[in-house]
Amino acid sequence: MASFQSMPGTVFTTASGVHARPLAEFCIMMMLAFHKKLLQSLRDQRVRRWDRFAADELDGQTLVIVGVGRIGREIARLAKAFGMRVVGVKRSTVGVNPGDLHLDALYGPDDLHNALAEAQNLVLIAPHTPETDRMIGARELWLLPKGAVFINIGRGALVDEPALIETLRSGHLLGAGLDVFAAEPLPPDNPLWGMENVIVCAHSASTAYRENERITDLFCRNLRRYLDGEPLLNRFDHALGF
Repeated sequence: MASFQSMPGTVFTTASGVHARPLAEFCIMMMLAFHKKLLQSLRDQRVRRWDRFAADELDGQTLVIVGVGRIGREIARLAKAFGMRVVGVKRSTVGVNPGDLHLDALYGPDDLHNALAEAQNLVLIAPHTPETDRMIGARELWLLPKGAVFINIGRGALVDEPALIETLRSGHLLGAGLDVFAAEPLPPDNPLWGMENVIVCAHSASTAYRENERITDLFCRNLRRYLDGEPLLNRFDHALGF
């Protein structure tokens, strides 16, 4: 924020949309990993254990996405290809057609708890603002159906991390796929490292080999718009914080 204050009148833009595809693919990977029991297979492989098992399908499951911007929309699009029912929670729903976002239903922030009660799979991709700080705490985690998969690709500050750890330990959640954390790098003594129902990713889910190419392309398009006097893409909103 200090940089914004020291450069009054400067227009800032963001890389919004650049990371939509890799993050969406990460979310699908996490859901498949837990529902298809990938971690169990890997544990069995390490000790050469042959135990057949049944696994779940994504088809027919409900996915709730909290924060349906460009990334959330891409997650929803891929999830629909797996036959999932997709519900979105968005800061503003006025004039928004859920179908345009590949959603079966759309809720506003006041209906978050109703959405969580349906979430067999939950993805957080909301920005971190005063309104979203620790928006998911113990109460919200226990509203999720037993056996739900929790995925956070937004910010660690969206979640009460100790409450998440306790909910995972209780067995209420099937698992958690986490790309972001309250403290980064994740401290070596954080319990999440050693939990068998957690997949830890080092804030790298959005980092694809084509990332710099896409960012450069976006910059060049904005530079052309600036020179032509056209509105810039992804203009940063100081009031909203994103």
